[in-house]
Parts: sequence; C-alpha cells; structure tokens
Amino acid sequence: MRNVIWIVLLFAAAVVAATTLGSNDGLVSIYWGGWRTDLSLNLFVLVLLAACVLGVSAAHAIARVVSLPRRAGEWRALRRERGAEAALRDALAEFYGARYARARKAAAKALALQDDAPALAGDARFRALAQLLAAASQHRLQDRRGRDAQLQQLLEPAGRRAPGDRGVEEAVRLLAAEWALDDRDAERALALLAALPAGAARRTQALRLKLQAARLARQPLDALHTARLLANHQAFSPVVAQGLLRSLAAEVLDDAHDLQQLQRLWQQFDPAERRDAPVLVRATARAVALGAADEARSWLRPWWERLDELEREDRELVALALFEARRGIGGDWLPRIELAVQNRPREAAVQLAAGGVFVECGLWGKAQPLLEAAAQDPALPAHARRAAWRELAALARRESDEARAADCERAAAAID
Repeated sequence: MRNVIWIVLLFAAAVVAATTLGSNDGLVSIYWGGWRTDLSLNLFVLVLLAACVLGVSAAHAIARVVSLPRRAGEWRALRRERGAEAALRDALAEFYGARYARARKAAAKALALQDDAPALAGDARFRALAQLLAAASQHRLQDRRGRDAQLQQLLEPAGRRAPGDRGVEEAVRLLAAEWALDDRDAERALALLAALPAGAARRTQALRLKLQAARLARQPLDALHTARLLANHQAFSPVVAQGLLRSLAAEVLDDAHDLQQLQRLWQQFDPAERRDAPVLVRATARAVALGAADEARSWLRPWWERLDELEREDRELVALALFEARRGIGGDWLPRIELAVQNRPREAAVQLAAGGVFVECGLWGKAQPLLEAAAQDPALPAHARRAAWRELAALARRESDEARAADCERAAAAID
C-alpha cells in the first residue's frame, strides 16, 4: 500500500512539473569577468535545488564526522549502563534461585559498572538495590562481617538523602532488623526498628518484627502492645490473634513479682482482655501464688455473680480459679456458692469449687458429696480431680478415718 501511494505522488509531481515548467520561457544570465552564461530558468532552478541538497548533505556529513567521538562515548556509556542493569537483573534472579554466591558476584559487578556509567552514577536507588542484594546474599552465606559493612555503607548517607529516597533507608532498616532477629540479636533489632519514622513503624511488617524482637528480648508487655496493634491491623486470623494475646498476657502476668506490680499490670490490660476468662484466671492464679487470695477473689466475684451467662468452658475456668483461691474465703460467699450449685448441679467444676469453699468454711457435711461427685467425673481435668481426692483425704483424717484417707490418696495418685 505504501508503494502505491509513493507512485501516485510521483505521478502527481510529474504532472505539476510538466504543467508549471513546460511553458516557462524564462532566461537567467550569469556574468563573471568577461564571460556571460545564459541558462533557462528551469535549469537554473534545478541546479539551485541540487546545490542546496548537496550543501545540506555535506553539512550533515561534517557534523556526524565531528560528533563521532561524542557519539562513540555515548554508545560506550549506554553499553555500560545496560551491562549494569543486566548485572542487577542477574543478581535478582540468582538470589531468588538460592545461588547466593553468584548473586553476590553479580551485585558487585553491577556496582562496579555503575561507577563507569555516567547515567547511573547518581542513581542512589540503583546502588542501594545492588548493595541490598549483596548484603542479603552475604547474610544467607553467613558472612556477617561483609553484610554489616554493606549495611553501614547504606545507612551512612541517610541524612543526605532526598525525601523521595527515604524509602531506601526504611527498607535497609527493616531488612537489617530481620537479619538481627535471625542472629538472635533482639537489642539490635529493636534499636533499628526504633529508628524508623512513625509511619513506617506502624506497618504490618515492622510490627511483626517488633513482636518477634520483644518476645526474644523477654519483654512480654511490649510484645502484648505490639500484638494488639497487629490484631487491629488484621494481621492474624481472629483465632490466632486471640491465642497470641492470651499467651502474651499470661507471660506478662507471670512476670509480676509482687501484688502491687500485678495490680498495675492488670490495669494496663485492655477491657476486652480483662473480660477474657483465661486471662482473668491466669491473673487470679498469679495473685494466689503471691499470697493475695483476697485480691483474686475480688476479681472473680463479678464473674461468679453472672456465672449463668458464661459459656461452659468459661464457667469451668472461673470455678476452678475460685477453688484455687478458696483459702481464707468468708461466709459472704456462701449464698453465691449455694445458688450456683442449685443452678448447675451436674457441672463438676462448680461442685469442686463449692466443695472447697464449704471445707474452708467448716461445712464438711455439705462438702463431702460435692467433692466425691467432682472427683469421679472424668470430664474434669486431672489436676482438679486429684485436688478433690486430696480434699476428701483431708476430710477423712479430720474424722480419724485413716483407711478412707489412704484410699483417697491412692485414687489421687492413680489419676494420670
């Protein structure tokens, strides 16, 4: 189609030339010294056009010859630039292919070629990517000295970077924190994460790393705060988030060394965590261990008063927690205990808690059938059944019935 168009244009030009120049009788006379030359106007125009074309072609040829060294330099620079980019791509491919020694060499080649490529000489992102690949490869190869040297070079010019290059510094710090965790160096990881800007520190990956570092550094309270943020960001499924928060809350509570510290930590928990039965039970258990059974019972009282509203698992936890905190319980609990037994006559955990409270209050006749029912219920946890048998053994000794006490002790020992 293109050839047809050119042929049509050629015929059109021939028609125009024949129409215009065919009847042109003009004459051009040229005088030079004593000579005179006469040319037809058509010939003069054609010669003039040919001279212009030759002049322009000659000027272009001279310009290309003069610019040849410059164009040769540009070609060599372009070749080096393409070589550096190809080396960086090779480093990426080798790194993701788990060939870390090759990836390090390719990254080093990219850095060397960048120094000779004017177009890439000022490209901070290119250099940072190449250095990050080299550092990551050295980390995989357990070359910590070389890795740290690369990281030091990446972090040194941080204060001189343009605002658009801050992402490079954030990436370096996040990767360095991850590698510090691989080295089990929690303090360095936390220091790197603390140096992040506020926006970057709230990213999910940064929070995940902070959670790992806090747990590694045995800082359960900081880990709990971080886990809350991750749960709010929906970084975990609801079930995983609940289990993680419970586990961290238990670690926080277990670190309390006195009642005042335990109360202070308990007040730092979110209302949702204080309403979680497993967390509450862990707090009461720690209070009992610290000799503060009264405080534990004060935390359990609101739960016991709405025992019928709880799920069966939560009721069992609360009942067992009350059994552990029964020492020194007052008679003001008896109406609540009797009401719970009436409403839940077949739940072994409630029976065990009631039996323990009755024993503590001296109501041994009421306590014995409840404890026997709890001790023989296989649905009750093993440790709770053993505790019920031991309470029965203590009751038998109060009645000077050593044979029955021995039977109860054997029954407790037989529970796996």
